[in-house]
Amino acid sequence: MVYIAIILGCIIGAVIGNYAPIISYTYSEYLAIAIIAALDTIFGGVVASIKKNFNMGVFISGFLGNAIISMLLTYLGSRLNVDIYLAAIFVFVGRIFLNLGEIRRYYLKKITDAMSSKKDKKRGKQTKK
Repeated sequence: MVYIAIILGCIIGAVIGNYAPIISYTYSEYLAIAIIAALDTIFGGVVASIKKNFNMGVFISGFLGNAIISMLLTYLGSRLNVDIYLAAIFVFVGRIFLNLGEIRRYYLKKITDAMSSKKDKKRGKQTKK
């Protein structure tokens, strides 16, 4: 279910992106931080679904909460003339890499388990002969 939502979101985003107006430079920081916060939430949702503890309420609240807090940090930083949004980017990108690492390990384990069970079946057939 989550994978279908991710694929649908990517398709809708690509279609809208082709017809959307160009974002001005003044709002580009806000859009960048919102996209990174969204990616962090999406990869966290994938990891939660892999671990079989996905909760749509937690996903939506994390998505909105991360995006809103990160954009507020960006706004505060622009008012103070300090690049506070870089701290949010650092945290979100770090979490994205951690989640990607967990996803990679899960699928690598799944592939190696499938390969080893395939080898065990071949060995079983050879010993029966």
